[in-house]
Amino acid sequence: MDNRNQGRRSLEDLRSLESVKALEVDPGRPFGSAEHAEILAGYTTDIYFVKSLEMLQHLGLEETRVTAEIFANRPGLLCGMDESIRLLRGRVDEAWALPDGSEFDAKEVVLRIRGSYGGFGITETPLLGLLASSSGWATRAREVKVAAGDKLAICFGARHLHPAVAPVMERASLVGGMDGCSCILAARQAGVMPVGTVPHAAILIAGDTVTIAKTYHAIMPEGESRTILVDTFKDEAEESLRVAEALGEDLDAVRLDTPSERGRVTPELVREVRARLDMSGFEWVKIFCSGGLDPARITALSEAGADGFGVGSYIASAPAIDMTMDIKEVGGEAVAKRGRIPGLSDTDRLERVL
Repeated sequence: MDNRNQGRRSLEDLRSLESVKALEVDPGRPFGSAEHAEILAGYTTDIYFVKSLEMLQHLGLEETRVTAEIFANRPGLLCGMDESIRLLRGRVDEAWALPDGSEFDAKEVVLRIRGSYGGFGITETPLLGLLASSSGWATRAREVKVAAGDKLAICFGARHLHPAVAPVMERASLVGGMDGCSCILAARQAGVMPVGTVPHAAILIAGDTVTIAKTYHAIMPEGESRTILVDTFKDEAEESLRVAEALGEDLDAVRLDTPSERGRVTPELVREVRARLDMSGFEWVKIFCSGGLDPARITALSEAGADGFGVGSYIASAPAIDMTMDIKEVGGEAVAKRGRIPGLSDTDRLERVL
């Protein structure tokens, strides 16, 4: 195994077509997603990078020192750089990058790396993927938080993605400015607690919203928000009053998650629930909305009196921000493919990271 990577993984790098042919995958593995060691060893790379490495080995050029730059095809909010740096550690001699959470312009360089091509060439595919997906999710999350303003915005997107990448998406939503996320692994990796209260399933099984509200309050620790769904069995305004009367000052908020079959959560519904709570003396009870929300709906619901928002599919379905890697120096000499300017790009925003 390459000494640069000892202790980091237990699999040998794929460095030839023969090594790819020899790769055997256990047909009984439970999920199709790549394991960490497989990503590090190049199992998720495009095959032509392995072929390229084999040709350079044949020519004696495997250790040619190059400088490469990565840029995006459109503006966005950067995320995935922390994982990218971990992927490159031990493979490159030097690296400069924008930190996660940075805004970037189209064509702006977000990462520059220098080292032998044989050391990092097979990482190009996963490297671009790490940055493209996470930056797309973080950019969408920022749009949501801008629409929510100083009101609570929580990411509920894990159910919309393969579980292997759902924690990455929810972590990206935190980088994008969301106030919390529901995915346990994502939250704990970020050093915070996941956010969430009561699903419809518990209410349907118990047969009564108030029963679940009382039980939740009785068994959950202090500090956990007493936010209760009110759209399972009865009219949302009626159920809000029933829950408020049962929990009194201990009730923090009611959650509106009306499905599309009944018209979804509308500004009119928010206004009615707010008015009926206020008229009954429950002014402190907040209204939390979820269910297919996007920035435009968040703005409308916020103006109607909503206090918080749970957003899932809008963030999870974000299009990736295409990333491209170009080699800009070979052996210290400026190069570039046709259409690009040879040599290093002019930027003073990059910070030394490796």
